[in-house]
Amino acid sequence: MTRAAAPGGLRGVLGATGGMTLVGTLAAISATIGRYPVFSGQALRYALAAAILLPLAARQRSRAAGPLGVRDLFLLLALTATGLAGFNYCLVEAARHADPATVATVVGGAPVVMAFAGPLVAGHRPSLRVLLGALLVAGGAGLANGVGGGSAEGFAYAAGALAGELLFSLLALPLLPKLGPVRLSAYCTALAVPMLAALAVIAGESPRVPTAGEGAAIVYAGVVITVVAFLLWYDALGRLGPDRASLFAGVIPISAAVTTMVLGLGVPSGATLAGCLLVAAGVTYGTTLGGGQDYRKKDDDA
Repeated sequence: MTRAAAPGGLRGVLGATGGMTLVGTLAAISATIGRYPVFSGQALRYALAAAILLPLAARQRSRAAGPLGVRDLFLLLALTATGLAGFNYCLVEAARHADPATVATVVGGAPVVMAFAGPLVAGHRPSLRVLLGALLVAGGAGLANGVGGGSAEGFAYAAGALAGELLFSLLALPLLPKLGPVRLSAYCTALAVPMLAALAVIAGESPRVPTAGEGAAIVYAGVVITVVAFLLWYDALGRLGPDRASLFAGVIPISAAVTTMVLGLGVPSGATLAGCLLVAAGVTYGTTLGGGQDYRKKDDDA
């Protein structure tokens, strides 16, 4: 095995990079639909994703490892409530009480937490190499986004968004061997629709027909950021394990900065570029041979 061929292989690395790169474009895309009701827009996004994923999932039923049990259903509901609906709710509320830099910096700490929690949940010992890489990634994300400011309430909501991001991966670990990336993505996106619709009602939103620009952004979010990114991420998660895969969350601020520049919404600062370099160093160090575990089953060669 070469140094580049760490557990999980090149496919896991490329999948995690691609998935997080697509997620990073969400910040800039969201700026184009800032006036559309937030939870209604998210409900439309996940409804579109579910419409694409459910037919794909139906084709895989014959290969399923038995019917879903009560524990599986509970994990699916918990994953959807926290990692999708809860994450979106906390992110919206955090943005109302704190500036974007504070929110991004708090959520950017996910790799450090996952470097500890991920292996423990899966019954493995945390890797020092991955932890050091995670610290570099989190530091780079904080440098790229700045320190920011905000109220204690804003920080609490940002912490809630961080928890949602972590649970999106941790709760998926016991489900991936049975469901696989396609069925897991299909089920959680479908379950997210009524949850987000309920949040829209609670928030008093008045849904309307999106404009052409808003519609294009919602379609992009549903197809590219949800369908494609979810499949890439969950496939990589099974191959790399949560600790090593979480390092690639540091790609998000890099992708966000590039997308913002491409769309003409701003030019990255020197601190942003320095933070991006630190993130790249952390990902490279943490994913080389000697860090992390391969969480796939022994017979999973796909």
